[in-house]
Amino acid sequence: MRGLGGVAEAIGGVEDHVHLLLRLRTTVAPADLVREFKKASSVWAAEHFEPAFGWQDGYAIFSTSWTHCPVLRQYIAKQEAHHRKTSFVDELKRLLEKNGVKYDPQYLL
Repeated sequence: MRGLGGVAEAIGGVEDHVHLLLRLRTTVAPADLVREFKKASSVWAAEHFEPAFGWQDGYAIFSTSWTHCPVLRQYIAKQEAHHRKTSFVDELKRLLEKNGVKYDPQYLL
């Protein structure tokens, strides 16, 4: 993140996805951020944890107001408990629909 001028405010997730709350410069393109994050974290995971580690092809990014950051930090910290009740796919569908994003369900699996 630092290489792109960003700061990680919160990071968390479960076995099938990760949530990042990031503060970024307005000049950073989301696709560039994701590409660099996936590249760097894949190298780290392969060296320290799992040589065959790989990310899925897709991703979802949502922007938010800084006033929502405290709530989002709590949400990210409680991912394990949250996903005992709600699946990742159901949550993503809800977020996409809430934000008016059209999607093809075949790409959510």
